[in-house]
Amino acid sequence: MSTARAAVGAVTPSLPGTPWSPIKSDQPAPQSTVAVAWLGRTSTEDAQDPTLSLPRQLRNARAALPPGWMIVAHFYDVESGRKDPDARGYSRAHERFNVPIPRDGGIADLLEEAKSPDRRFAAVLCESIERVARRTYFGTKIEHELEQTGVALCAADEPILTDSRAKRATPTLTRRVKQAVSEWYVLQMLELSWDGFVEHTEQGWNVGKPPYGYLAQRVPHPVPAKREQGLTKHRLVPDPARGPVVTEIFRMRVLRRLSYRRIADELNADLHTYPPPQPNRADTTKHRWTASAVRSILENPKYTGYQVWNRKARKKRGNRANPVSEWVWSPRPTHEPLVTRQLFDAAWPAAFTHPGVKKERVASAAASPDRFYVLRSFLFCALCDHRMYGKESKGRSYYACQPKKDQHQDADWYASHPKAVWIGERAMLGAIHSFFEERVFGPQRRQLLEVATATTTATVPDRSADLQRHQKEAEDLARRKELLLDQLATAADDGDPETAAEFRKGVRKRFDATERQRREVLAKLEACRAETAPGGQGDPSLLEAIPQLRFRFAELPVTLQRELFDAFQLRVRYDGRDRGVQLQVTIFAAATPDLVRLVERAANAARAVDQPIEGRPRQDSNLRPSA
Repeated sequence: MSTARAAVGAVTPSLPGTPWSPIKSDQPAPQSTVAVAWLGRTSTEDAQDPTLSLPRQLRNARAALPPGWMIVAHFYDVESGRKDPDARGYSRAHERFNVPIPRDGGIADLLEEAKSPDRRFAAVLCESIERVARRTYFGTKIEHELEQTGVALCAADEPILTDSRAKRATPTLTRRVKQAVSEWYVLQMLELSWDGFVEHTEQGWNVGKPPYGYLAQRVPHPVPAKREQGLTKHRLVPDPARGPVVTEIFRMRVLRRLSYRRIADELNADLHTYPPPQPNRADTTKHRWTASAVRSILENPKYTGYQVWNRKARKKRGNRANPVSEWVWSPRPTHEPLVTRQLFDAAWPAAFTHPGVKKERVASAAASPDRFYVLRSFLFCALCDHRMYGKESKGRSYYACQPKKDQHQDADWYASHPKAVWIGERAMLGAIHSFFEERVFGPQRRQLLEVATATTTATVPDRSADLQRHQKEAEDLARRKELLLDQLATAADDGDPETAAEFRKGVRKRFDATERQRREVLAKLEACRAETAPGGQGDPSLLEAIPQLRFRFAELPVTLQRELFDAFQLRVRYDGRDRGVQLQVTIFAAATPDLVRLVERAANAARAVDQPIEGRPRQDSNLRPSA
């Protein structure tokens, strides 16, 4: 490269203005050599063959060179022309192909060298102007940057002229029209392609590998030419061996509220009954269940029987998940479901808050009773929607909410929040036990529910401020995620590899923490919407499917109490201003059989206690519970 620079540096003239025009000059071309940089580009590697496209572009560019012009540098990329210029030129897709052209860099390198006083070229030549960019604004921006440095941008399919007296109005109009037509063509193809995928989804055809639990029912391709090539389309049919595993995973998540890791551990305990999934690449298989594999199943809506597309932005956003609002659903079920829609909604990660407490931990002599809190993860502060944590004082258990000033002082609720909100565990448990005995298992539960529903419907709480606050916080966390991803994408790999690895690890850790916060905020947002939505109370008849019981809830084992709290998805909100308590349980129709079995197990555990509930001495409590 240094030799080429020395050879042409002394004979590179500066070209006056833009050197292209359909008007031919009568003056002879200059005899000195004009050094030219060739600029090429192909689309993404799955859309074109760079080993054919790039040599063709170079050949057409060479054929259009005026006398005395010579290509001294080659810049090309394998990437989309719709990308922002600041993000262009960093793709390494060209390394996957054996392109028979020496490469001096990409478009970013070309623009950088154009600013240098000892650049090797006076003009840039491409096959056609749309090779520079597929968006008019980006193309004219790059053209303007080159002109500011004194470098002309030429195209092989446009007449090239070195005469400074040539008129530029008509050539400029022609180039802009070509750029606009190119941009229109790409947009039209994208829109038609989108409509095709939507129709493909609505007809029930699957895109990609069948998800775990399904097999591909292949059908000959409807297009005769593709059918002769052996191409097929496929629908989803249940896998007899793996389909029941999917259903069991959803039951573990919804009924037992296990974490991804706990579910994976239980599945790995019996790999014969629960065969693990096979990845697309055989060399990456682990022959066991992982937390990420469990999560991918719980996040896949295809298990509801609907065909769903556009869940991830595989090209625009690096395979990141799209918002649920952008998913494309088939209007009706297209294949046999493995779970009900209600069960899927109950397990949806964005609306699911795992308690984070190990179920097997028992409040016994072996365990430390001063650190076991029965209501951990179920109790929230009504003022800030944060979980209240357990504390010990003088041998008694309490739950507290003490927001930190440095973390929440900018929040809207912080000014009205007391420095500390405390509530005793005994009083809170008394209210919760009474709630379950009377409103979940008691004989008057249906009447009490109807009264509570009528009251709630008449006075829907005004949660508009909470909705706005949660929405703003969710958007802020999403922006923080994008910034972290940008940092990770633009991180330089130069320098010490250990330092670079530590940097990526730190960014990843912050990204995971931000994602956890975002999901918690989304869960609060969905809870607020459920409280204010009309008819949000659901179907009251589901309560009748739960057996009526007459036992002392307080005398059940602590672990069994927590199982019932988990299964009914208990949520307790305590308002320290008036000591009001709001209790809420949720019953999903799909999980009713499992709830019944759990309640019967609780009844068997309570059979030793023969005293009726009316005979149990009530604990005095000045809490004001509401259903």
